[in-house]
Amino acid sequence: MKQSAFRVAGGQPLHGSARVQKAKNAILAMIAASIVVEDGETVLHEVPDIEDVSRAFELLRAIGVRVQHDKHTKTVRIDASEINTGILPAEIAGRFRGSVLFLAPLQIRLGYVELPGSGGCDIGTRKIDFHHRGFARLGANVRYFQDGSTVIELGSRGFQGTSLYLDLPSHTGTENLMFAAAMARGQTVLENASVEPEVLDFGNFLNAMGADIRGLGTHTLVINGVDALHAIEYTPMPDRLVAGTLMIATALAGGDVTVCDVEPSHLRIVIAKLEQMGAVIDIEEKRVRVRRRTNLRINPINVQTHPYPGFPTDLQPCMAALSTLASGTSYIRERIFENRYDYVDALLQMGADILISQNDVCIVKGVERLRAARIQAESIRAGATVLLAALGAQGESIIENVYQIDRGYEHIEVLLNQLGADVTRLEGEFTPEAVW
Repeated sequence: MKQSAFRVAGGQPLHGSARVQKAKNAILAMIAASIVVEDGETVLHEVPDIEDVSRAFELLRAIGVRVQHDKHTKTVRIDASEINTGILPAEIAGRFRGSVLFLAPLQIRLGYVELPGSGGCDIGTRKIDFHHRGFARLGANVRYFQDGSTVIELGSRGFQGTSLYLDLPSHTGTENLMFAAAMARGQTVLENASVEPEVLDFGNFLNAMGADIRGLGTHTLVINGVDALHAIEYTPMPDRLVAGTLMIATALAGGDVTVCDVEPSHLRIVIAKLEQMGAVIDIEEKRVRVRRRTNLRINPINVQTHPYPGFPTDLQPCMAALSTLASGTSYIRERIFENRYDYVDALLQMGADILISQNDVCIVKGVERLRAARIQAESIRAGATVLLAALGAQGESIIENVYQIDRGYEHIEVLLNQLGADVTRLEGEFTPEAVW
């Protein structure tokens, strides 16, 4: 059976510097937005070679868009002049959740979109019906079918400006509705919008294309619709979640690592929590240096996730892995996705002491050391979590289903090895005995 796995020899401190890739959660929205450009090429620079981006390109090609991705220069050129269908193939759309970002652009370009379902990480209900309700308020007709597919049709009048409110400040919900409103007739006011940096970056991208979006970075967006958007060249922001993962990895494995090409202000709470846990952090412009001596135990911590600028839900699992080696009991509360504790079973296999309480608090009692194990990556962030735990464990671990890690992290094993880790990618035909 063809598989892909990591072999991780733990116990190696990390040293050196690492440059952070560009932000997946901004890039996916930009890729989808390119659909509405009828003349010219949208050019994105420094696009990472990750699986979710590859799925987005597959979706583009499936609907008639020409895509060129130079993996050497990381430059992407997108020509949507010959787009020919608004039907998103289930075999592609079902593999990553970013497919929902294609809904607004396809309605604008073709007047309809058919979505069979969206995949990605199973970390909670994450219903997308509020996207549909927003489109309906803007003038679309939404129809649901028994096979689970959804068809959204936009009449000849197109989207019409209106008032919109998000019950939760979802970043994909904000991106979808902000984009629809950007090409609606009239003005839209979007309340309780996400203020995540990736949403701001996407908004800046749209404004550079000719949109008129005001209030970016606040919870109230005032959007004046325009008739068309034009092709541009753009370089997305750094990926703060990859940066945070590397910072936590250094605190867990020990060592001295400088994370480069990052915006420190996006990571203020993560930095504060790591300092509380005993890491030494120095901040320079676009750089964060993290140090921890391996002979010093980590301090226990309390973490509660919250939409930005609160503690990011995507880094909560990695903080749990770090907490397993603390000198006391840590309390972690997930307030965004109810299934975000999908990493717990793997950490238990590695000797962690974790209990999920009746009120869904993750209680982590620190242990002196983690042990190597054969474990599974259940989602992007759970995969990063068990990889970090394996870096700090004694012995050789095997992590299976690394496709999940590859969805969001570009060649993470290469990056970690450059910092002194010992991570080997195993590909092709192998048996459990052959890799253990």
